[in-house]
Amino acid sequence: MASVPKTSVGDEFIPTRQSLLSRLKRWDDQESWRDFFDTYWKFLYSVAVKSGLSDDDARDMVQETVVAVAKGLRDGRFKAAEGSSFKAWLKLIVQRRVASHLRRRRLPFAEPVASDEETGLTPLLEKVPTPEVGVVSEVWEEEWARNLADAAIERVKRRVGAKQFQMFDLYALKEWPVGEVARTLHANIAQVYLAKHRVTALIKQETERLRKRLEADG
Repeated sequence: MASVPKTSVGDEFIPTRQSLLSRLKRWDDQESWRDFFDTYWKFLYSVAVKSGLSDDDARDMVQETVVAVAKGLRDGRFKAAEGSSFKAWLKLIVQRRVASHLRRRRLPFAEPVASDEETGLTPLLEKVPTPEVGVVSEVWEEEWARNLADAAIERVKRRVGAKQFQMFDLYALKEWPVGEVARTLHANIAQVYLAKHRVTALIKQETERLRKRLEADG
């Protein structure tokens, strides 16, 4: 299994499709697992850190979660039953892993990380302590939405011209004064405003498209 990058958390997050989940059930499908890891490590790492884990513990938690997902899919523990989704299943696994790391930090002789048999929906619901459930839940949806937005921005970036995206990035994201953006990129102010308007509209459309796709996949 790939190691969590030491660099800053900045890779693209893309909602997982059912086709990818189906491929992941094949334990030896390395390309699909690399795709899954590259898709989810940023999100999992961010949730772990904001839930109170250190950098090292957060990277360990990402590894443990990916392994748990791999074994759960391989053994058929995840089933998209009515009222459940891959997102919900993943959240429960993360809650268990975060709780385990937090307990190990608090206790001199900590209990081991949950066994592979504890990655099903019901055991996790029964065994995750309430405070740790709350810790993850507080940041889960915020990080999920943040990474969804990051994915939309990245996809739009590949669709528009480099200069147009630069104008949007400097003016809308980095909040440079519009005149400074125009001077730096040898454009006029009207072009900067137009780039902001167009790229913002495309990002909104892409975010909604990804959201609907995620709901359909869940």
